[in-house]
Amino acid sequence: MTVYVASLSATPDQVIPPNTDTLLLFPFEEDQLDQWSMHDPQQPDGSTVTSSSQRAGLIWPSCEGWGHLTAEFEWEPGGYTEIRDFFMRDPLSLTADPMNDTARDDRVPGGGNQWFTKHHEISVHPGTPIGVMVRHNDKVPRRVLYAQFKLAIHPW
Repeated sequence: MTVYVASLSATPDQVIPPNTDTLLLFPFEEDQLDQWSMHDPQQPDGSTVTSSSQRAGLIWPSCEGWGHLTAEFEWEPGGYTEIRDFFMRDPLSLTADPMNDTARDDRVPGGGNQWFTKHHEISVHPGTPIGVMVRHNDKVPRRVLYAQFKLAIHPW
């Protein structure tokens, strides 16, 4: 049985404003494994986008199945007392499916840079993109220095 995989990695230095759920972006030119075009500038709904578009944060499942989601983040040190991350179906409200978040983690930072990983499993469907969202409660914007986002689908 084939397993369909999209594996994205980026050093986005993405600036995250305080107290705002923010979709992490994964530039199309960066390190990725995407044999099934689930993270492609030519998106399944007909849009063609660039790496600076919010759509650069989406993985579009290529088939129905059981999806294994993983993510990794490195945050810069900061004055936050909480860092949050979660996966979200259709985070940009591009489809008729309602936005729906899952695997929400609230984390208490330690000293220095903050490294976190997460894994979750959900049913996935073509036409409903998935993204990974982050948030912090510092008083000033903070950067995510490195990120990974992966989807492995075991088709029905």
